[in-house]
Amino acid sequence: MDQPRIEAYVDAAAAALDLPLAPAHRPGVLVYFALAAELAESMAGAPIDVCDEAAPVFAAIAPEDLPAAVGPLPR
Repeated sequence: MDQPRIEAYVDAAAAALDLPLAPAHRPGVLVYFALAAELAESMAGAPIDVCDEAAPVFAAIAPEDLPAAVGPLPR
Protein backbone atom coordinates (compact mmCIF):
# COMPACT_ATOMS: atom_id res chain seq x y z
CA MET A 1 0.00 0.00 0.00
CA ASP A 2 1.55 3.31 -1.02
CA GLN A 3 1.78 6.37 1.25
CA PRO A 4 -1.08 8.38 -0.35
CA ARG A 5 -3.45 5.42 0.05
CA ILE A 6 -2.37 4.89 3.66
CA GLU A 7 -3.00 8.55 4.45
CA ALA A 8 -6.39 8.49 2.72
CA TYR A 9 -7.41 5.32 4.55
CA VAL A 10 -6.33 6.58 7.97
CA ASP A 11 -8.13 9.90 7.43
CA ALA A 12 -11.30 8.20 6.16
CA ALA A 13 -11.32 5.65 8.99
CA ALA A 14 -10.85 8.35 11.61
CA ALA A 15 -13.68 10.37 10.07
CA ALA A 16 -15.98 7.35 9.79
CA LEU A 17 -15.38 6.49 13.45
CA ASP A 18 -15.69 10.15 14.48
CA LEU A 19 -12.26 9.69 16.03
CA PRO A 20 -10.29 12.89 16.45
CA LEU A 21 -6.72 12.43 15.28
CA ALA A 22 -4.39 15.04 16.75
CA PRO A 23 -1.90 16.44 14.25
CA ALA A 24 0.95 15.44 16.56
CA HIS A 25 -0.28 11.81 16.60
CA ARG A 26 -0.94 11.46 12.85
CA PRO A 27 2.66 10.59 11.83
CA GLY A 28 2.83 7.76 14.37
CA VAL A 29 -0.57 6.43 13.32
CA LEU A 30 0.55 6.46 9.68
CA VAL A 31 3.77 4.57 10.50
CA TYR A 32 1.88 1.97 12.52
CA PHE A 33 -0.78 1.55 9.83
CA ALA A 34 1.91 1.13 7.15
CA LEU A 35 3.49 -1.61 9.26
CA ALA A 36 0.12 -3.30 9.81
CA ALA A 37 -0.62 -3.12 6.06
CA GLU A 38 2.77 -4.66 5.27
CA LEU A 39 2.18 -7.50 7.74
CA ALA A 40 -1.31 -8.10 6.34
CA GLU A 41 0.07 -8.21 2.81
CA SER A 42 2.68 -10.80 3.79
CA MET A 43 0.00 -12.93 5.45
CA ALA A 44 -2.32 -12.62 2.47
CA GLY A 45 0.28 -14.44 0.38
CA ALA A 46 0.49 -17.40 2.74
CA PRO A 47 -1.23 -20.53 1.47
CA ILE A 48 -4.19 -21.62 3.59
CA ASP A 49 -5.66 -25.09 3.41
CA VAL A 50 -9.29 -25.95 4.15
CA CYS A 51 -8.08 -27.80 7.25
CA ASP A 52 -6.22 -24.78 8.67
CA GLU A 53 -7.75 -23.17 11.73
CA ALA A 54 -7.05 -20.04 13.68
CA ALA A 55 -4.98 -20.43 16.81
CA PRO A 56 -7.25 -20.75 19.86
CA VAL A 57 -4.96 -18.60 22.01
CA PHE A 58 -2.75 -15.62 21.26
CA ALA A 59 0.13 -15.22 23.69
CA ALA A 60 2.08 -12.00 23.25
CA ILE A 61 5.76 -12.00 24.12
CA ALA A 62 8.12 -9.19 25.00
CA PRO A 63 10.69 -8.13 22.38
CA GLU A 64 13.51 -9.45 24.55
CA ASP A 65 11.88 -12.91 24.45
CA LEU A 66 11.97 -13.13 20.64
CA PRO A 67 14.00 -16.05 19.26
CA ALA A 68 17.51 -15.03 18.21
CA ALA A 69 16.73 -15.97 14.60
CA VAL A 70 14.12 -13.20 14.42
CA GLY A 71 16.53 -10.46 15.48
CA PRO A 72 15.68 -7.01 16.76
CA LEU A 73 12.50 -5.29 15.65
CA PRO A 74 12.94 -2.41 13.18
CA ARG A 75 12.44 1.10 14.50
